[in-house]
Amino acid sequence: MNLPVPIDRASLPKEVVPLQDLVLKLGQQVQAMRAQFDAQLDTLRHQLVELRRRLFGLRSEVIHLGQAELWSDPVQIPVPSEERREVGAHTRRKGGRPAISPDLPRRRVEHDLSDVEKAGYAALERIGEEVSELFEYIPARLEVIQNVRLKYRCESADGRSTVRTATAQGSPLPRSNAGAGLLAHVMVSKYLDHCPLARQSRIFARQGVALSRQTLCDWVLDATELLAVLMPALQRHVLASPVIFTDDTTLSLQAPGKTITARMWVYLAGGQQKDDGGQWQQVAPAALYDFTADRSGTHPRRILGAWRGYLQADDYSGYHASFREGVTHVACWAHVRRKFFDVLKAAPKGAPPGLADDALRFIGLIYRIERRLAEADPDVRLRVRQGRTRRVLAAFHRWLTHHQPTLQPRSPLGRAFAYALSNWTALTVFADSGLLAPDNNTAERAMRPVAISRKNWLFAGSPRGGRAAAVALSLIETARLNGIEPYAYLKDVLTRLPGHRMDRLDELLPMNWKPAP
Repeated sequence: MNLPVPIDRASLPKEVVPLQDLVLKLGQQVQAMRAQFDAQLDTLRHQLVELRRRLFGLRSEVIHLGQAELWSDPVQIPVPSEERREVGAHTRRKGGRPAISPDLPRRRVEHDLSDVEKAGYAALERIGEEVSELFEYIPARLEVIQNVRLKYRCESADGRSTVRTATAQGSPLPRSNAGAGLLAHVMVSKYLDHCPLARQSRIFARQGVALSRQTLCDWVLDATELLAVLMPALQRHVLASPVIFTDDTTLSLQAPGKTITARMWVYLAGGQQKDDGGQWQQVAPAALYDFTADRSGTHPRRILGAWRGYLQADDYSGYHASFREGVTHVACWAHVRRKFFDVLKAAPKGAPPGLADDALRFIGLIYRIERRLAEADPDVRLRVRQGRTRRVLAAFHRWLTHHQPTLQPRSPLGRAFAYALSNWTALTVFADSGLLAPDNNTAERAMRPVAISRKNWLFAGSPRGGRAAAVALSLIETARLNGIEPYAYLKDVLTRLPGHRMDRLDELLPMNWKPAP
C-alpha cells in the first residue's frame, strides 16, 4: 500500500483489516529503522571507546582475570587434555641493589689509612682487604686521531731512489673527517635509540664540538649509501628462507610544497630448514626494510620476485598477485583476535559476556596449544596441530558460521566475524605445516623501531633519506636479532668495507660477521 506523506486522518482506511495491515507495516518499518539506528549507535560507541583507549588507555591486549570466563550460551569446545607435571618450589628474586655484570671492566682503587691514623699505632700488619663495588658512569668523549704517515726516501741496490709514505686508515667516506666509530654512533643513536640529528647536534655541543644537523645528515646519507652494497646479499638471504614475515607502516615524506604519506616495509627471514644430517635448523634471522613513496602492490612483487614460499602477511590486496603466482598466504590470528578484543573493550562496563568473549576463548585455546609447542621441532608441531588444533579450528568455524547470520554486517562484531571467515583458508594454513607461526607478530615487532623513530624525527626529508633509513634499520635490526651489538658491528663493517672484496660481501652480513682480529 502506498501511503501518502504526511499521513492524516482523512487518508487512513475506514475498514478494520486494511487499518491493521497499515499498523503492521508501520511497525515493521519502525523495527527496521530501530535496528539500523542501534547498529549505527553501536558502531559509534565502539569508535568512541576505541579512540579513548588509544589516546588515554593501555595498548596491551591482555584480558584480565574475570573477563571472558563465562559463556553467554553453552558452547561445546574440544578442550585439549591438560598435561600436568610436578615442579619444584620456585624462588623469588632477591631485593636490594642490582647485580653488577662480571663482564664490565673494573678499575681497582685502593684506600689506605692516612698517615695520621697510622701514627697512632706502634705497629701495623696488613691482614686482608674488603672489596665493595660501585657503579660509575664515564661520560662519552670525542677525540681527534692524528694519522701521522711517515715518509722515506728509498734507494734500491742499482742506485735508483723513490719516496714511500706509510698508509693509514682514514674515514670510510671520501673527503670526510668522520671516523667509523663516530659514524656508527650517529646511526645507532638515530635508528636504534631514536635520537634525532638535531638533538644529537646539541649533545655534541655540550661536549664542546660544533657539528651541525646538516653535517650529521650528510654523514648518515653517505654512510648508508656505502653500506647499501650489502642489501642485495641480505635480500638473497631473506629470499632463501621458506617463510617470510612482512608488514608495512606509514612514514611521512617531505615533498616540494607538501608532505606525503610514504611507506616502510619489512621482510623477515623465518622458518627452519634441514641440514645435511637431516636435523632441523632455525634460519638465521634477518630483517630487510624497503622504503617506498606509496603503497603500490608492485613493491612487494619487486622484492619477492620469483620466490615461492609461505608469506605471513595481512590481507592487503597488493600481495594478491603474488598469491596467484604461487606464494602461499598465511594470515595472522593476532589480527583476528584484535578485532574481537576491540569489541570486548568497547562493551559497557558490567555488560554480560557475549560473542566476542566466546571468540576470544576459542582463539585462546589455539594459543594454549601453541605455547606447549614453542620448543618442539616442526615434525612434532605438525603432528599436534593436525590433531588438537584442527579440532579447535573446526569447532570455531562451525560457531562462526552459526552466529554470523544473526549479526548486523556493518557492526564491529559483524566485521570481526566477516574478517575471520573471509580469511579462513589463509588463517588455517599454519595447521598444515610445522614451519609456521599462528600470527605475524614477528613482523609487527620489527615495525616498532619505525613507529618510535617517526615520533622523534617525524619525517624523512627526501626519498634519499627514506632509503638511508631502510639500509640502517635493516643492518641494525638484523644485528639485534642475531644477538650482535649494533655499534660494534657497524663500526667494524664501516672500517673494513672500503677495502673489502665485492665477491665476499656475505661475510659482512650480521649473521655471518666476525670481528676483525
